[in-house]
This record gives sequence, structure tokens and C-alpha cells, in this order.
Amino acid sequence: MKDDDGRAPDLMPPPAVHSRRAVLQALAAGMVGAAFAGRPPRAHAAVADRPAPSAPLERIGLQLYTVRRALAADVEGTIAAVARAGVTELEFAGYYDKDAAWWRALLRQHGLSAPASHEALPPTDAGWSAIMDRANAMGHQLVIVPSVTADYRGSRASWQRLAERLNTGAAHARAAGLSFAYHNHDYEFTPIDGTTGYEVLTANTDPSAVKLELDIYWAVKAGHDPLAIIARWPGRVVACHVKDAGPPPDRVMTEVGAGTIDFKSILAAGRASGLAHWFIEHDNPSDPLASVRASAAALKAL
Repeated sequence: MKDDDGRAPDLMPPPAVHSRRAVLQALAAGMVGAAFAGRPPRAHAAVADRPAPSAPLERIGLQLYTVRRALAADVEGTIAAVARAGVTELEFAGYYDKDAAWWRALLRQHGLSAPASHEALPPTDAGWSAIMDRANAMGHQLVIVPSVTADYRGSRASWQRLAERLNTGAAHARAAGLSFAYHNHDYEFTPIDGTTGYEVLTANTDPSAVKLELDIYWAVKAGHDPLAIIARWPGRVVACHVKDAGPPPDRVMTEVGAGTIDFKSILAAGRASGLAHWFIEHDNPSDPLASVRASAAALKAL
């Protein structure tokens, strides 16, 4: 089966509207925006305080897309289970028809913070304001565009057009007291017109405003060294996704510690260069909560 851009999907389709595409399309269209009116006044740091790179990982993050099926069945029970696994901070990818006040209360109950959220690129730049309002209502600090459709890929001109959209989104984020970033898959590293989409994006976006969320697995899957990426763009990689990769050539996605990626070295280098958040993720785990527990245990043991 192929995505609408002709690429094999990264994961099996989840139930109903809780696929990444459906959730993000709903967010971009403002379908859940009304639930987040009346944001509280709040001042944000650009990102969370930078930890010492030599220190143990004092925080364990989770991209909630990992447990989307469990959330669709039981939001409160799933969040409780995630907290029991040792997760301390969350990156959102949809809000499951709950408003910001409801979510803030639930997170307080379990001692969780929510510094980041994935938000679809809005159809037009008029959509950025609602996205930033939603982020502020939730208490997020960082808004991340997680993927783009085929019309923003395929040529240098397409990637440059995306860079312009990201610069505009970053300006809206800054005006709202928020930080802004872009999350990669593997397609950004595909050679095109003598370059790659990643090179075009990083060269044509404001490095002080458009930060990077490095998906370590997808970079490795594309044949790139995460350490080289961190060194190539110092200070821009402020968040990352941690999920492991099996041996080549297939590089099957797996839990942290079950594959071949040296997360200890990568996270140490990242933290020395401004990395503030590391979020466990697995795109299609057979047992989502068991996957979270395994990855969290492996990160805590680093």
C-alpha cells in the first residue's frame, strides 16, 4: 500500500481519526481549536533548561503517537501507565477531543509536563495563529512540524517553498512566545538536484528561529550519521526522537536498546550542543505500552 505521495507508509493505519495524518489534518483545519480558547497568560523559555551533557538522563520523554491506539481506547488509563513506565514529559500529536484544562489537570495528577507538540503545516499561513493559541493553552514550549505532503518535496523549488512556510511559522511562534522546529523522516535526505531536502531547508530557514527535531531512526534509515548531523548544524537540534534500528539493509524499527544505534554517544553530543528533549517513539509497536516500558528502561540505563 502507498501513501498519497506514492511512498510506502511508515506504519499500519491506526483506527479512525487517530492516525498521524488524520490527527494532524484535523488540527490544521482547526477542528479541535475551539476546545482551547481562553489560554492562560504564560511566559515561555525558548526550550527547557539545557542539561549537563555528562549527567544521567534526568527526564524521559514520549511522543504520544506511539500509544495512539491505547489513547483512543482509554486516555486516562494510558497516561497513568505511561507515567508508571518512568516517562516524565510528553510530546503531543492530537488531543483526543479533550480540552486544554482537562489535559493540564490530568498531567498535573501524574507529575507530567508537555513541552512539545506536533502540528501539521496549515493549508495557508492564516492557520498559524490557531496553532500557537492551542500550544499556549496546553502549556507547550515547542511547536514542531512533523511531516509534509508530496507537493513540498520532489524538487529544490518545493523544498525552498517549504522553507518559506517554516520561516513564517517560526515568526508566528516567536510572536506567541514559543519555539519552533521541523522533524525529519528519511525522505529529506533523498538526493535531488545536486542536494537534499534537508540541506535546502537548513540553508533557507532562519537558524535562530527554525530549530530541528532529529528523528534518529529515520536519519540512520536514510544512511546518515546522527552525530554528523548534530555537528553539521550546531545548536539547531533541540529535540530528538529515540527509536532503535536493526542491522542493515532493512534497518527494522525497534525499541531503544534492541537495535544497533549508539544512543549514549548521540545524546551526549546532542546535549552538549543544545539538545533539550528526547522523546521515545515507535511508529507501529505490537504492544504500545510494553514498547514504552522497554525503551524507557533502556534510556534510564544509559
